[in-house]
Amino acid sequence: MPNIGVTNGKLADCPSSPNCVSSQAQTNDKHFIEPIVVKGSSLDAHEKVLAVLESSKRTKVVVNEAEYIHAEFTSMVFRFVDDVEFLFSQERDGVVNIDIRSASRVGHSDFGVNRKRMEAIRSKLKE
Repeated sequence: MPNIGVTNGKLADCPSSPNCVSSQAQTNDKHFIEPIVVKGSSLDAHEKVLAVLESSKRTKVVVNEAEYIHAEFTSMVFRFVDDVEFLFSQERDGVVNIDIRSASRVGHSDFGVNRKRMEAIRSKLKE
């Protein structure tokens, strides 16, 4: 089973391989990606993320909790599974920060797929 979930308010660290991105990595780390910022309440942000996930192909929401979502993305050709996680902060001044993590379960390199996926999700949430 992959190393996922929330422990003490933190998502799991990325492994040393380059097939993972996380907004909770150190900013100078190759795994670092900016968290997603959504205007509105935590509930609004949660619903927006779920809507994006539900509209994504080959995606299964595995855990759907108020502060945390875990989804599995399956590649079309080889059926590789990537674990995608969202950890929602409390709304502050009409804004919610969402920590994100996306990691491949197998292999070493993902050719930037996890980073591209999370940036695509970020773009859809701004629409």
